[in-house]
This record gives sequence, structure tokens and C-alpha cells, in this order.
Amino acid sequence: MRIGAPRESKNHEYRVGLDVESVAALTADGHEVWIETGAGAGIGESDADYEQAGARIAADAAELFDAVDLIVKVKEPNGAERALLQPRHTLFGYLHLASDPEQTDDLQASGALCIAFETVTDDQGALPLLIPMSEIAGRMSVQAAASFLQKRQGGMGLLLSGATGVEPGKVVVIGGGTVGSNAARIALGLGARVAIVEKFPARREQLREMLGPELECVDSTSENIERLVVEADLVVGALLVPGGKLQPLVSESLVMKMKPGAVIADVCIDQGGCVETSRPTTHDEPTFVKHGVVHYCVANIPGSVPVTSTKALCRATLPYVRKLANEGVRQALEADVHLRRGMNVCRGHITYEAVATALGRSFIAPEQALKKLRG
Repeated sequence: MRIGAPRESKNHEYRVGLDVESVAALTADGHEVWIETGAGAGIGESDADYEQAGARIAADAAELFDAVDLIVKVKEPNGAERALLQPRHTLFGYLHLASDPEQTDDLQASGALCIAFETVTDDQGALPLLIPMSEIAGRMSVQAAASFLQKRQGGMGLLLSGATGVEPGKVVVIGGGTVGSNAARIALGLGARVAIVEKFPARREQLREMLGPELECVDSTSENIERLVVEADLVVGALLVPGGKLQPLVSESLVMKMKPGAVIADVCIDQGGCVETSRPTTHDEPTFVKHGVVHYCVANIPGSVPVTSTKALCRATLPYVRKLANEGVRQALEADVHLRRGMNVCRGHITYEAVATALGRSFIAPEQALKKLRG
């Protein structure tokens, strides 16, 4: 199979869909691999490194898309890249379509088969291609937000750890999944007072065992959310609806009650965010202030640590890329229910129900879409 990884186009996105090690594995399997020139520069891997691993180098995205059938990306394709997609293409990457109708329109119009990293599952019901980036995003969110609490960054001028005779800062994490538990771990490590809002009792107990008695872990009720958010110096939004769009749990009126100079890090902004006042930001302009509260809502937080992120992501995605390439896309999807759950768009149809529901569009089951491919 002909496989390609373009240079990422999102603001300050330095990750790449295939690292040199992944290319070496795929070429050893007998596949033809293309890399857009400069795609690995952000992780210190040159075109020459890729060529030594067996890759061919494309001068631009147009040449790469023309040469390959399977496209492995990190973040969603931009408009120019979407215009290059054809029905013969399979796109494999993070898509987050439920909050992006324009991208969904273009992917449907392209006729391509689009598999989203974030909805591929495993035998435990987990999301194995989302977990490594969620770990990093959770950890990075607190690291970044701690700096935005500084006065010169627009924050209230507070050190999360406190100091001798000075109380530490209060961190509230909304959601106790991978993002939330990792954010809480870092905040506790900094010496902050940390509370997690989590709706599942079994997960609350697990979090207490994982993170220790210093953690306050409470049920996800409106009363608990209001009490904690009003007192918080930092709120981390860490909710997840697999493949879907979130409904905000923190209202604008509640944001208006927060401390002036407090910080919101809405890590789930690519699903619409869990704070009503959130909107996507970029690494160039990572924050904005609304009602006196600093909002940090960068949608590709792991892109700022691309060496760690790319290595973690490629270790997770490579087995699936090899499966698609070695078995053939249709055959691999028919044989593997977990990979099949990654199908979001196929030949103009939305094949992931949560995306269709969020966008108010029609849905067909992935199995039905695959029958159309076979026909």
C-alpha cells in the first residue's frame, strides 16, 4: 500500500503522523511510504533520516496526496488539504467532527473514508489512540495554566504551591478520566489543593486510591460544581463524550462569579468545551479574558512538546496503520470492530452516531457503509 504523512498545518503543530521508526516498520512490511518535506523537523527528524528509513519525500501536500492511498495525520486536515482528498483515500487522524460542521461537510463531499483516532476502541472499552495525548494534555494544562496565574500573564498573581505561611492555590478538575487524573496528579505534585468532579462512584474511589488522601473527589452535581468553581484559582475542563459534542457544565453566569484573575484551562475545547465562555485559542494567542477570568483553550496542547507526543502517538497508532496496510482497509475494518468504531465518514455518509447527532445529520452504521464499499 502507498502510505503518506503530510507536514502538519495547525498553528504551532510540530508533531508528525509517522516518525522514522514507523516508516522503517512500514517499508519493511513492503509498503511505499511518502513524507512531505520538513514534516519531521519539529521532532528533529530530517528528510534524509526518513529517506534512510525507506521513505520517499514529497515536495508539498499536493504531491503527497496524489501519490498515496492512506494518509496518516495528527490533527484535522485544513481546507486546502481537504480539497485534495479523493474517494480512493483513507484518512487516519484526530478529526473531532462533532464540533466542526465545515470540516465534516468537506470530508463528506470528498468521498474519502475517514477514521478518527479518538473513536477507535479496545477490548476494555477504552480509547487507546486518545489516551497518550490525553495524558500529555492533562499534564501540560496545569503546567501552562500555572504560568497564566502570574500577574504579568493576566492572572491574579498566585503561586499554586503557596509558600511558607501562605495557603496553596485551589485547583478544580471537571472530569476524572485520563486528562483529569493527569491534571490532578501534576497539580498535587505542585502542592496545590485539588478537587475532582466525577460522576461515577467507582471512578471516584479509583481516583482516591490512585492520587491519595489529599485529593477531594466529589459527585458531579450542579451544587458541587458551583461551590468549587467559585472558590477555584484554576479550573481544568477535562470531560469527554467519545466522538460527540459536550454540553457546558460551567455556565457563563458561574464564570462571572469566579475570582478576578482566576484561570480556566478548557482541555476539551476540541469537543466544544465544558465552559460556556470558552472558545478555541492557538499557541500564538493562547488566552483571552472574559468576565475577568483568563481562558486557556488551545486545541492542540501536546503539539508544544512534539518529541514526547509524536513518539507516544506513533507507538499507539502504528499497529493500526500496519493492520490497515497489511490487510487492506476494507478487510481490516470488517475484521476489527474496534478499528471499525473509528470510522466517522465513508463515501459521503456519517458513520459515527454521536457525530451525526451533534450535527443534526443522517447516520448509517459503519457495517452498512462497508457493504457499499464491497459492492
